Amino acid sequence: MKNNLTFYQKRDLQNRLKMAKYTERLPDYCLDFFIGIENNTSSLTRYNYSMDLYIFFNYLSLYKFHKKETEITLDDLNLLQARNIEQYLSYLSFYELDGKSYKNDERGKARKLASLRSFFKYLFNHDLITSNVVSKIETPKLHNKEIIRLEKNEVAKLMNVIENPSEFSQRQFKYNKNTFERDNAIVTLFLGTGIRISELVGLNLENFDFTQNAFLVTRKGGNQTTLYFSNEVACALKTWLEKRATLQLSQDEHAMFISLQNKRISIRAVENLVKKYASIASPLKKISPHKLRSTFGTNLYKETKDIYIVADILGHKDVNTTKKHYAAISEDLRKSVADKVVINQNN
Repeated sequence: MKNNLTFYQKRDLQNRLKMAKYTERLPDYCLDFFIGIENNTSSLTRYNYSMDLYIFFNYLSLYKFHKKETEITLDDLNLLQARNIEQYLSYLSFYELDGKSYKNDERGKARKLASLRSFFKYLFNHDLITSNVVSKIETPKLHNKEIIRLEKNEVAKLMNVIENPSEFSQRQFKYNKNTFERDNAIVTLFLGTGIRISELVGLNLENFDFTQNAFLVTRKGGNQTTLYFSNEVACALKTWLEKRATLQLSQDEHAMFISLQNKRISIRAVENLVKKYASIASPLKKISPHKLRSTFGTNLYKETKDIYIVADILGHKDVNTTKKHYAAISEDLRKSVADKVVINQNN
């Protein structure tokens, strides 16, 4: 049965199984929460919530109620005050859990606070607690992160490194000879369409239509969208498909991109191959598949000046999310106008 599942069904099942490892260590009413939000959230979101809630209940177990996580009652939650939540957020700066050490910056704390908000809102709306104490807590101030993307010359160097890996070790060079067509197609597709790594890994052969240079991508949340690609991207994909056709694959393997084990390539493998080439092409920048996505978003906005088109192609539900891709453009514009105002007209 499991072998007949699609990539996304398998991923959903894996998330559910991982979530179960946390929910079994939480009070029963937490399971009611996950059932209650199931129709409006993805399995990945619920898995992340389960991790965050376990951290919270573990904290309450150790520092507030001094009982097992599963024994913490709704009456106990009613005893919580705003300062208890603030103390928890402070605790998240550096803590230990199940023998491992962890730390969170303001973004990590904000995410865990968002999980608590969703949880306490559910409990309050279902009359399971008398007050929503978490709603009183402000989100930690988030500092803007620098948007890292590749410049045009860096993109050219990256593609050159893939095609001519002269700086690789002998072992890496031998490995690259077996993966060049695939790696070139993957990086080209990232740079030419801006899709997410999870979207790329989930692509199947039947998702592509080369008569229209189009492909069907499954977005976050399961929605499907048709995107289009250039002839340059089409050329890289067709070259890879010629190589793919020579591999001894199972007839049931429909994955577009294949690992050396002749099965669907993993997210980790894609992350590693991008890192491998980018560390040579741009050693001072930590380039990941998401940074290639940012590169596409920035370049597309420069060409179109249309934030809504960029948001649509990137699959952003909120245009404000898209704006992050052009944070660096604002700096470019500031530099370009530096000499526009002449102070001394006689010079």
